[in-house]
Amino acid sequence: MTPEREGSRDHGRERAPSGATAATRPRTPRLDQPRPPRRRLLPEWDPDAFGRLSERIARFLGTGRFIVWMTVVIIVWVVWNVAAPVHLRFDQYPFIFLTLALSLQASYAAPLILLAQNRQDDRDRVNLEQDRKQNERSIADTEYLTREIAALRMGLGEVATRDWIRTELQDMLKEMERRGHGGPVVFPAERTERPPGRDADDR
Repeated sequence: MTPEREGSRDHGRERAPSGATAATRPRTPRLDQPRPPRRRLLPEWDPDAFGRLSERIARFLGTGRFIVWMTVVIIVWVVWNVAAPVHLRFDQYPFIFLTLALSLQASYAAPLILLAQNRQDDRDRVNLEQDRKQNERSIADTEYLTREIAALRMGLGEVATRDWIRTELQDMLKEMERRGHGGPVVFPAERTERPPGRDADDR
């Protein structure tokens, strides 16, 4: 075997590791494809759904039904822990467990009510913004119509009516008769009788 062939074989053997490292090299992400979602340690939830649930709870907390049921539960709790046998009482006086339950309820009810109020404020803000834009459009339309009506009135004031033209022609004929252009000239429109109310319609 010649030294050239042995050198070529050794050269091929040396290239194999470089090809292996190229195959294991991490590929760069493609720019024409979206990146895969990352895993999050915290749980995900829908803010809109959570907000709707908080509004329902806050709406229920503000009803008379909730107050009646809470009053009934507290009365039954106190009566049971006072009048029941000792071995059946689960929260004796001073009712520490009841106080803890009411405190826990209040601590959750306050943020839920605030969240519901914030959502209502956001809706009110959006409604007010839409009303403001609608009022601006209405004002702009009213101003445009006012200008158009004023322009029409000015244009109608410059339009010559049939009565005005007839009066001007009669004045011209009288002026021509006064200057001595022959006998009296009668305007053709005066020979025919016009029905009443025609001039008002022509205007």
